[in-house]
Amino acid sequence: MSKNIKTYFHENAGILAALVALCILLAILPATSKSFVSTRNFFNVLRQVSTNMFLACGMTMVIILGGIDLSVGSIIALAGCVEAGMVVHLNMPLPLAILIALAIGLGVGMFNGYVVSTTTIPAFIVTLATMNICRGLAYVYTGGSPVRVMTDAWKFIGAGYIGPFPTPVIIMIAILIITAIIMNKTKLGRHIYAVGGNAQAAEYSGINVRKVKFLVHSYSGLMAGLAGVVLASRMYSGQPTAGDGAEMDAIAATVVGGTSMAGGSGKIGGTIVGALIIGVLNNGLNLMNVNSFWQYVVKGVVILGAVYVDFLRNKNKK
Repeated sequence: MSKNIKTYFHENAGILAALVALCILLAILPATSKSFVSTRNFFNVLRQVSTNMFLACGMTMVIILGGIDLSVGSIIALAGCVEAGMVVHLNMPLPLAILIALAIGLGVGMFNGYVVSTTTIPAFIVTLATMNICRGLAYVYTGGSPVRVMTDAWKFIGAGYIGPFPTPVIIMIAILIITAIIMNKTKLGRHIYAVGGNAQAAEYSGINVRKVKFLVHSYSGLMAGLAGVVLASRMYSGQPTAGDGAEMDAIAATVVGGTSMAGGSGKIGGTIVGALIIGVLNNGLNLMNVNSFWQYVVKGVVILGAVYVDFLRNKNKK
């Protein structure tokens, strides 16, 4: 165990140092010192990070394959809106509505995976199409208006607590463990890296490349559905605008965490740190009352910087 911990810190030393430096900076800046260093804000950051972490778990697998999933933000909106609509308009029991929302995410992911694995259409194009389809369906279903749900049972998943810990944080930890096991301890995890490194060689070695692509995109869709359930609960409503730009935060967390856009390399441990960096950065910018337009600029610079570092790393390997 201690060896694994040492390896983890060694592999992620750079981004861990960046996270610590960012936290220290926000802790000493006059504009953020009082608000940032508090238990309440700590749990608030983790609660906000949880949604992005779900997406980033699936996105990490997709990017290691050499693909990308642009549909996750729109799946959040569609899953959350349908879940809320089932509860409000059909008086459906909440657990069943949650299962339907998860099924929507899984279904869209399966569709993405099927098209990507059985055609030569790039994942970028396929998921760009489903991104627009899901967002459009969310607007059609709600008529462009939020579907509000104010019950205690509804808010528990996204805004409730289990003991002193926010419910989304508990769910996040469970998902991270499951994803880490898939990536590091299963045949599927080994196959994901093989396909991402060289799909043709992986196929020649007997790996079912189509199955791997299908399963990875399905998992990404399921994670987006889960993110939709949690976010809708936290906002007390299903909103067709929910998840707008969420795919960019997920990609940012994955790339900042060290996953190569070229495919074949990356680990969920790095993605965790990447998601925390994006979450702390968002939190710090909000505490400093930075205009939301400038926040997009800052995150864009962070993504570009991370991709450039990845470029330099790959260049040095050649």
